[in-house]
Amino acid sequence: MRWLRRQARHRAIIRDPCDKCGGAGRVRKEKTLRVKIPPGVENGRRIRLGGEGEAGVRSGPSGDLYVLLAIKPHKLFRREGADLFCRVPIPMTTAAMGGDIEVPTIEGSRTKVKIPEGTQSGQQLRLKGKGMTVLRSQARGDMYIEIFVETPVNLSRKQMDLLKELDKTMGGSGGGKNSPESSGFLSKAKEFWNDLTE
Repeated sequence: MRWLRRQARHRAIIRDPCDKCGGAGRVRKEKTLRVKIPPGVENGRRIRLGGEGEAGVRSGPSGDLYVLLAIKPHKLFRREGADLFCRVPIPMTTAAMGGDIEVPTIEGSRTKVKIPEGTQSGQQLRLKGKGMTVLRSQARGDMYIEIFVETPVNLSRKQMDLLKELDKTMGGSGGGKNSPESSGFLSKAKEFWNDLTE
């Protein structure tokens, strides 16, 4: 009982509390922090900033601040882990005859890619080591060029006539050996129709 009275006598009473904190010993304020983002970081990753959180009670240590990262989608690249995918349209003539094209890389530079003759839409070309940095590693992912063969539009009469001539030399709309996918599909369709009429 005597101990309790002694404790009560020593308890501090703040008769004139601070205008800013109201006697709590801490105030609310905004602070701008610089956060270092490691290369290869992924969406949803948390970064801990020690001692930058809520101020401690009764002069206790401050807590930690956790920054939750949300990665903004890129205009050209789609990311899957450390690999990057880039959809690249190419002219029909380049797809047919082959050639070289330049594509952008994630660093902002350009790299030359060889398009093999007869390249089809949906075909992927791999550029080794041109993807994202793997987090906490020197390794890098790959970059995949997704080919999209563009059909020409707004053709002049002369261009239309040239295409018709080309079509005749390739065996018409059946495609023949120059368009094996088309001719193969037509063969399967004919078999299907014959089965229905039997």
